[in-house]
Amino acid sequence: MAKVVILAGGFGKRLRPLTIDRPKPLVEVAGRPIIEWQILHFRSLGYTDFVILAGYKWEKLVEHLGSGRRLGVKIAYVVEDEPLGTGGAIKNASHILASEDHFIVVNGDIITNLDVNRLVERLKADRQVIGVIALVPLRSPYGIVEVDADDKILKFIEKPTLDYWINAGVYAFKPEVLEWLPEKGDIERKGFPELAEHGRLMGVRFHEVFWRSIDTIKDVEEAARQLQRMKWAKELSGSEIQMRSI
Repeated sequence: MAKVVILAGGFGKRLRPLTIDRPKPLVEVAGRPIIEWQILHFRSLGYTDFVILAGYKWEKLVEHLGSGRRLGVKIAYVVEDEPLGTGGAIKNASHILASEDHFIVVNGDIITNLDVNRLVERLKADRQVIGVIALVPLRSPYGIVEVDADDKILKFIEKPTLDYWINAGVYAFKPEVLEWLPEKGDIERKGFPELAEHGRLMGVRFHEVFWRSIDTIKDVEEAARQLQRMKWAKELSGSEIQMRSI
């Protein structure tokens, strides 16, 4: 199986004070660090070889995860000496990734149950494509008020899914993608636009999946409540989901 690369080098400023003494992927959601949710999910899909791209408080990741044996996987680390951005961090791991047939990349601040194998299938189906992005529907952060032509309120819709698609932060790449990445900078700004312009980038839409980006303390609390209700999360965790106070 392909390697799974986890982008875990960010500062997580919007999650302070939770990230004062630890990197963002180690913030706990429902009693388990974000990065453990990720590893366990990918392991359930058959992936057991992980590369963690670390930066801020990298030693905490090594201390917590070690070799990965506790979670039934193998973990290697690539530590950046200075913030490189998402694109630069992946390029910094070229010595590990360049010889791979393909590899998976996931942002270290999301929890999802989407099937990454769909991305791999799409990647292999087209020789011209060197990158595939998981796309999920945009969910409104606010409740929506529906009104008629006379501005009479008809109903309230709590945080509906909108008719737009967003980057889910989960990718499948062929090693050729490394040639398109900056030495320093984010792949979303330098890499993806050029790949799209040249017709080398595709997307796969996921309609009915769980996907949460953990950016704020409110996200931590809301995601924990969602996970507590999910059979997938309970099966993945192997124990009762915990609700710890922040």
